[in-house]
Amino acid sequence: MAAFLLGAVLLIVQPQIVPSRSAINLKADTSPQSVQRELLKKTSQKNDFKENIHSNGSCRQLPQTIIIGVRKGGTRALLEMLSLHPDIAAAESEVHFFDWEDHYRNGLQWYINQMPFSYPHQITVEKTPAYFTSPKVPERVYNMNQSMRLLLILRDPSERVLSDYTQVFYNHMQKHKPYPSIEQFLIKDGELNVDYKAINRSLYYIHMQNWLKYFPLDRIHIVDGDKLIKDPFPEIEKVERFLKLSPQINASNFYFNKTKGFYCLRDSGRERCLHESKGRAHPQVDTRLLEKLHEYFHEPNKKFFELVGRTFDWHSFVAS
Repeated sequence: MAAFLLGAVLLIVQPQIVPSRSAINLKADTSPQSVQRELLKKTSQKNDFKENIHSNGSCRQLPQTIIIGVRKGGTRALLEMLSLHPDIAAAESEVHFFDWEDHYRNGLQWYINQMPFSYPHQITVEKTPAYFTSPKVPERVYNMNQSMRLLLILRDPSERVLSDYTQVFYNHMQKHKPYPSIEQFLIKDGELNVDYKAINRSLYYIHMQNWLKYFPLDRIHIVDGDKLIKDPFPEIEKVERFLKLSPQINASNFYFNKTKGFYCLRDSGRERCLHESKGRAHPQVDTRLLEKLHEYFHEPNKKFFELVGRTFDWHSFVAS
């Protein structure tokens, strides 16, 4: 009897055997939808949940398309033109969710809260040009949605460098702060300063390689930013096809504004142009320095063309 009672006690206090964490994860659902659900579950525990459903049936949702860059490539123009389509709902400001750590730590629920209300048939789009050149971003976007459709707008890399400088220059001028001349950034010890951040941002092939580790080329549509400026309608038609949108944007939606020197938009009788900060004149640069810039980008551009299987009409590339 004593032996029986001792055995019963040992049975009660014996710890239960539970499978290890690795064993549990062997059968875990790792689909994009499950990743989103898990991340949302975690963030809803940390953040105050905001109601994202409107009484008219619209709701906030994660974007299905992101304009990932490039900075000073024409991302704002692309977003404004794409917004002409009734099936597009666009976030108004640059969210910087995937590249700013303090934003990313807020979780997916915070990200959703930055999105516009949209209907089920609409595609939600956000644009943050810094995504393209940020090393951590491709993997983070992939972990959120492996099926994401990405838009990348590029322009002549030398022109992009000059636009990059021009934007920062005017930002300083508006604050009445002095800013060095572009030559002081482009030249170091008598040679081209290849450490200048604006030049690094124009090395498209390096950044593209990082994105292609996670997304196949058919998930990334490259918009020719130079052609978008000169003749926007054909480029927007290609974007419509890539996003599988019905053809709703027409040539009549664009008109050339002679005063501003670029195309503006016409939507349901209303005319609107990009902000006055767009299309600013670039600084005058010595011809020999420009030639050095074009020469420097020749090989990187060639690598980029081979990577994406197409060429662009850029000054720094001459077919051999």
